[in-house]
Amino acid sequence: MLKSARKNEEKDPEGRMPLAEHLRELRNRLAKAMLAIVLVTVVAAFFYNDIINFFTEPILDSVGCAKSFEQLASEPKDTTCAQITINGLLTPFTLALKVSLMAGVVFASPIWLYQLWAFVAPGLHKSEKKYAYAFVATGVPLFLGGGFFAYKVLPTTAKVLIEFTPFGVDNLLPLDDLLDLVTRMVIVFGLSFELPLLLVMLNMTGIISGKRMAGWWRGMIMGITVFAAVATPSTDPLTMMALAGPIWILYFAATGFSLLNDRRRARREAEGPDDDEASELDLTPEDIGEIESVSANRALPAQADSEHDRINGYDDVT
Repeated sequence: MLKSARKNEEKDPEGRMPLAEHLRELRNRLAKAMLAIVLVTVVAAFFYNDIINFFTEPILDSVGCAKSFEQLASEPKDTTCAQITINGLLTPFTLALKVSLMAGVVFASPIWLYQLWAFVAPGLHKSEKKYAYAFVATGVPLFLGGGFFAYKVLPTTAKVLIEFTPFGVDNLLPLDDLLDLVTRMVIVFGLSFELPLLLVMLNMTGIISGKRMAGWWRGMIMGITVFAAVATPSTDPLTMMALAGPIWILYFAATGFSLLNDRRRARREAEGPDDDEASELDLTPEDIGEIESVSANRALPAQADSEHDRINGYDDVT
């Protein structure tokens, strides 16, 4: 049974441990995280078909071919659709492993994130722990919101992309490529919603001020708009604005928070540090004044005698 190294000995109030204890603690945390991922992956393997259908069903409803190729050949040439395929004998098995492992990492994230937090938290100050809780509580909903938005715009995106297929050409969409596309879009949209949180973190560390962020608003609006246009290749401007609008709002919200945080930091510096924080030291060199010479007493009784002769050039009788 794996036990935390911090429970074997009396806890240090500052979270200090020997290097060997830190390594043992890291090993135990990693083992628990990997065990949770493996168990959830095994369970997800029984439902990997449902997971695949969850991601592919909206796209199939938008661009999927409900008829066979023979039936499509008799229809007008401007009919464009795609059929999901799998190439290779081992591809279904490897795809099942890939989907199950991805689901295991995602669904086991509360456990391995907690293990990571439990390893790092003892070395943080109370104020740092408070900020970490706030970042996690804000970052997770933002990422999920961006991923959900990507899932909703995928059918429209697929419909626009499939229209580039030349007439008379059948479009075969490999399932592994489709899942990679869905995963990339979910990650990109999720991370794009994390931009305001990143700016707030930089402001909390004192790297970027709220005033500087406010001066970037023109460039940020243009950059966010260009990103939305590239991430959503739909010709409909409403879809592009639907992605750019929330990021605009989040950016200005982060700017307003940073301006308030700068004012709070100025008041806090005037009041002094917290109880668990070190005070700032003034390391400015000062003039020590005139140097006064001090006579040193000899260390040994024999050396105190001024008539004692030096031995081999030294005055140490030993």
